[in-house]
Amino acid sequence: MIARLRRFLDRLHPYFAKGGPLEKYYAVYEMVDTFLFTPSDVTRTAPHVRDGLDLKRVMTFVWLAAWPCAIMACWNTGYQANLALAALGLDGQTGWRGWLLEPLRGLGVYDPGSVVGCFLHGFVWFFPVYFVTFVVGGLWEVLFAAVRNHEVNEGFFVTSILFALTLPPTTPLWQVALGISFGVVLAKEVFGGTGKNFLNPALAGRAFLYFAFPASQSGDAVWVAVDGYSGATPLAHAAAGGVQAILESGVSWWDAFLGVIPGSLGETSTLAALIGGGFLLITRIASYRIVLGCVIGLVGTSLLLNLIGSDTNPMFAMPWYWHLVLGGFAFGALYMATDPVSAAMTNTGRWLFGMLIGFMTVLIRVVNPAFPEGVMLAILFANMFAPLIDYFVMRANIRRRLARTAVAPAPAASADATEVPR
Repeated sequence: MIARLRRFLDRLHPYFAKGGPLEKYYAVYEMVDTFLFTPSDVTRTAPHVRDGLDLKRVMTFVWLAAWPCAIMACWNTGYQANLALAALGLDGQTGWRGWLLEPLRGLGVYDPGSVVGCFLHGFVWFFPVYFVTFVVGGLWEVLFAAVRNHEVNEGFFVTSILFALTLPPTTPLWQVALGISFGVVLAKEVFGGTGKNFLNPALAGRAFLYFAFPASQSGDAVWVAVDGYSGATPLAHAAAGGVQAILESGVSWWDAFLGVIPGSLGETSTLAALIGGGFLLITRIASYRIVLGCVIGLVGTSLLLNLIGSDTNPMFAMPWYWHLVLGGFAFGALYMATDPVSAAMTNTGRWLFGMLIGFMTVLIRVVNPAFPEGVMLAILFANMFAPLIDYFVMRANIRRRLARTAVAPAPAASADATEVPR
């Protein structure tokens, strides 16, 4: 079967090659070909990377690693919606999603106790968001590849799934298309494409939607996929009354760790993020220095604010272990901050880059009452400073080497060296 597919693609190649009738669409052919089969131009020897993985395989690993969060997104979105429907006394969804779910009532799509039913219910919310993201963003990628006459940037496979997972389930699909267009075009392609952008495209698109359409991207009502339902996220409860308010809302630490709480599609479950992110760390695709730096920065800042305290702001008393599991911190630290293009490149810089993200996350959550979640802005802020961090790290290394050279003793002259060599 594989050999037949290879021969089929080889027969198509002359049509897309230079001089062929479909030359303009070679980028599309190349994208399919190298996605299914490893290209011949992979790294094999020093001084390159540790193995023969090509960029498409690296991006495929990241794409696969995001699916534990995507699976959890489907189940938890349906579960939260079913709980809300029961609380409102409603027997089903309205609109075209309700029409799709109606034939599946026998599978328990409106039963909070049915795992399969909750998954199917959440799937009708997650899949349209991901489909629109993939199609619209993919069209932009192919368009720029065709105009510039280069291959389709494989990084979009990662951008598409991560962008979809950062969105609330009720995001209008036209806003999804607008947000991914901003992320792909203005945050990446205008700078030259994959490898040349200084901001994470998925987060840039998400930030654009947040500031352009705050009514549908922030607040209490957007996090649960039921019309007319209003319920705050745990971070919103914390901003109003601290940890006690979270506990009074019926959410425990384990609920937050497992992700059984309202929130964006794929950011609620710390466990799911650890499963996928652990795979990236084991394969060394993600840098452990950045992830640990994020944790160190978050824990250190939260402990400092705990010591400072506040009589008017309950977020000052939020323990570090709650910061770790609330909002999208785990998702951001493992998937977004470790983006090799927009993160710091030097080893020391990666520690500083991660700690800056952890510091800014807590600072935004605690000090800014209008924005209880701070991971997205913290990563974008650190992206802008990543080149500066690397610059100062390299300059410090150069100064240390020059200092060692200056104090090193001169080599002793040979006793026979009486003549000047010609």
